[in-house]
Amino acid sequence: MNAPAQSLWQTAWRQLRRNRLAMICLGIIVFYAAIALFAEGTYWYHRLAEKPAPYKQVDFENRFAAPSARHPLGTDSLGRDVLLQVIQGTRIAFEVGIITSIIAIPIAIILGAMAGYFGKRVDDLIVWLYTVFDSIPGLLFILAVALVVGKGLLGVCLGIGLTTWVGLCRLIRGEYIKHRDRQYVLAARALGVGDAAIIFRHILPNILHLVIISFSLRFPGAILTEVVLSYLGVGVQGEPSWGILISDAKLRLWQGHWYELGGATAAMFFIVLAFNLFGDALRDALDPKLRTAEAKTA
Repeated sequence: MNAPAQSLWQTAWRQLRRNRLAMICLGIIVFYAAIALFAEGTYWYHRLAEKPAPYKQVDFENRFAAPSARHPLGTDSLGRDVLLQVIQGTRIAFEVGIITSIIAIPIAIILGAMAGYFGKRVDDLIVWLYTVFDSIPGLLFILAVALVVGKGLLGVCLGIGLTTWVGLCRLIRGEYIKHRDRQYVLAARALGVGDAAIIFRHILPNILHLVIISFSLRFPGAILTEVVLSYLGVGVQGEPSWGILISDAKLRLWQGHWYELGGATAAMFFIVLAFNLFGDALRDALDPKLRTAEAKTA
């Protein structure tokens, strides 16, 4: 079991390294992650020290300042540095992407594994459950959760996490249906291995690459959803989310103050594009069917 898995990841990494665009996208993701970690440390340092954060400092004398060496992206209507707010927006984006994945992926794995492995009534119940969730408009469900929990990061993460597990659950269910009657599973049953061990120790490692691919592709979707919600005023409150920056800047665009809107939009564009392109390359590298088709074509 260990040798094929190790060979899979080694082969995938070699293929990714040959893909120059994928490595550039990976570098962009790592760069954004470093910025998010730096912003997270800055946020908690000032919060624990009970000091005003630099990105919240108001300076009315420098309102609408043009980009300069001191303020590379200028200042907003309150004189706050736009670049510092964009950096903190990166922190918010990564928090949303990671927290929603922590909520959605375990739900999808557990329910999909149970439905595909046990079948029958368990399968019928779980299929009915995710069909109900899938029939509810995602944005309305997120808004309802935000109204119940309260506006802010918690409501956004819960709403996105509870509405984005269905697709992965369906995929995992199908994979477990294929794997549950294979020889290694039948051999494990004959040796008296329990169902939980078969589900999580034997089958799950063989489909883990699908979970990783799903994470890389759903991460930018969660970021975009949070931006839309913050733009509408029901997302993150009191923090410089990219959606809030875009919402605040749109009214000043006609006055020539493009840098506030441009900074937030460019930051969002590059990270979403990098995740989507890298996710596609990762899927091509990890999917055995695609690799086999490429080998036959070659």
